Amino acid sequence: MKTMDLHGHVWTFRPYVAHMLRPKAPPPSRHFRTFVEDPTRGRVRLTGRLTMPSELTLPSETDLVVAIHGLGGSHRSHYMVDIAHDALALGHACLRVNLRGADRFGTDYYHAGLTADIVAVLQSPEVRAFRRVFLIGYSLGGHVSLRHAAEGACENVAGVAAICPPIDLAAGVVEIDKPKGRIYRRNVLRGLKDIYKGVAQRGAVPFDVKLADAIDTIREWDERIIAPRHGFASADDYYARTSVAPILHQVRVPTLVVATSKDPMVFEHIVRPHLEECAAVQTVFLDRGGHVGFPRGTQLGHGDSGSVATQALRYLQRRAGPPCASA
Repeated sequence: MKTMDLHGHVWTFRPYVAHMLRPKAPPPSRHFRTFVEDPTRGRVRLTGRLTMPSELTLPSETDLVVAIHGLGGSHRSHYMVDIAHDALALGHACLRVNLRGADRFGTDYYHAGLTADIVAVLQSPEVRAFRRVFLIGYSLGGHVSLRHAAEGACENVAGVAAICPPIDLAAGVVEIDKPKGRIYRRNVLRGLKDIYKGVAQRGAVPFDVKLADAIDTIREWDERIIAPRHGFASADDYYARTSVAPILHQVRVPTLVVATSKDPMVFEHIVRPHLEECAAVQTVFLDRGGHVGFPRGTQLGHGDSGSVATQALRYLQRRAGPPCASA
């Protein structure tokens, strides 16, 4: 391992381990629930946790930050708890969304291009009541958020931020499935297997749970678990049809992507070419930080202070402009 690469590993592990050893309590929140109509599974429940600035705050008078977790994560992930605190400090509400199955009580499971879940959340009456919505996704959640923006973001979305998102799914899987990615890959698969087991307890699944538990690569998971459930011919077909790379130029809403040169999970040499040639999104490549973890004082270069997420939100607010007077 090169000495110059240690920084990325440290800032990928450090926030995660700190949260495991001493979990940071999220701000007070209440349960959120909505449903998405799936052509195969029918009505699928989506859940989350909604934090309001105060009990007296009216949704029509405040902005809402909708946060989407990464692969194998949930509303409890360390970065999801952090964004709730960051949003609250800015005076905003925050909804930490669980993609289908991520709460471990679902009847279905998500994939990297399943924007239907985001649309269902954004179009729910509870979310539509807010003045404006800023969507922020982490890792795979960033990919799904970018995909939503490229497909044509819901009208209440004022801006999108993607933190360390994969852009080219096929190339990214090749890298993470190499021996160098083993520790990260197995941690992600652990979360995915928990979700799958929960779904299997409530209904039919395409692959035996015990056999699924032995899967050790993301490609095999996508081939045996994702593709048959969601109607893809293969893992390659899944990557080709859902990767945001080919449609990234279609983004029209203010969008910021934050990537790091030392990310040990989403590799710079894969995402940089796609992002650098895309004028539709503003991209910041950082020399500090790992995968969705950053040292205190990391700057995005837009003149703001605070955490990376706080700076991203402030940047998007300026791009979006002031809320409409009629909101």
